[in-house]
Amino acid sequence: MGNSKFNLKKLLKPLLQILVTALALYLVLRKTDVAKLLDIIRSANLWYLLLSLIFFNISKLFNAIRLNRFFRAIGIELSPMYNIKLYYLGMFYNLFLPGGVGGDGYKIYVLQKNHGMKMINVFHAVLWDRICGIVALVFLSVTLLLPSTFALKLPNLVPWAWAVLAAIYPLALLLNKLFYKQFIGIFPIVALESMLVQITQVIAAFFILLAISVHANHIDYLAIFLMSTVATILPITIGGAGAREVTFYYLLNFIRLETNPGVALSLIFFGISAISSLAGILTRVRHEKSVPES
Repeated sequence: MGNSKFNLKKLLKPLLQILVTALALYLVLRKTDVAKLLDIIRSANLWYLLLSLIFFNISKLFNAIRLNRFFRAIGIELSPMYNIKLYYLGMFYNLFLPGGVGGDGYKIYVLQKNHGMKMINVFHAVLWDRICGIVALVFLSVTLLLPSTFALKLPNLVPWAWAVLAAIYPLALLLNKLFYKQFIGIFPIVALESMLVQITQVIAAFFILLAISVHANHIDYLAIFLMSTVATILPITIGGAGAREVTFYYLLNFIRLETNPGVALSLIFFGISAISSLAGILTRVRHEKSVPES
């Protein structure tokens, strides 16, 4: 009886994620000209999509390097190649195995098991890595919002946007000093790496816009892209699918831009993420047969 309850709880989260993803996509697609949307995706320029794929994976390499820096700060020495393999394995778990342990949880388990570190130390490294990413994401989102149509439509929020830009990194540094002193020495470099992660993702999104022949309002689309990334932080959908499309649809409607290109951008970006995450299959096989290099 106890095992059946446990299994039910394990199944509940992925089922809810599938349900929320399906519902979000349904809400968007029922209001979208699906035939036109599919035509936009089918006619996308493959060379620009290839450039988007390259820059997306460059962003993931920056992300893996940043995470490895946190691991070294708590005494875990991983070779760059092993760290990248483990990172892509985490991507695969996050996207293709919703619910359950998840990519971050699996990395924490593997590193704690193979290196004898306290799980709480590994958890803090992974958590602060995520927080640094969110700080950079919010900073760059607000930076792009200021010259966008949103600033013209919501001028009363512009002073608040400048306040966020001025305060977010000092606040992050203060939190670092108060709660994560072990990482204070690497704060400047991980802040830079976090910004490089987000910038390369924006470049990946920009190439998707070129691929689908969007030649105007780039700032608006890219600002919404970053806001849609914020919307995917909570793991309520599978790989952010659904949450990103809903964000694009309603925010583009708000500033009266055509929604089809934004929804197409979000779907293609999800596809690029999924293709890249498939590398985790090979990583998983090789990883389980080896011991981390140190």
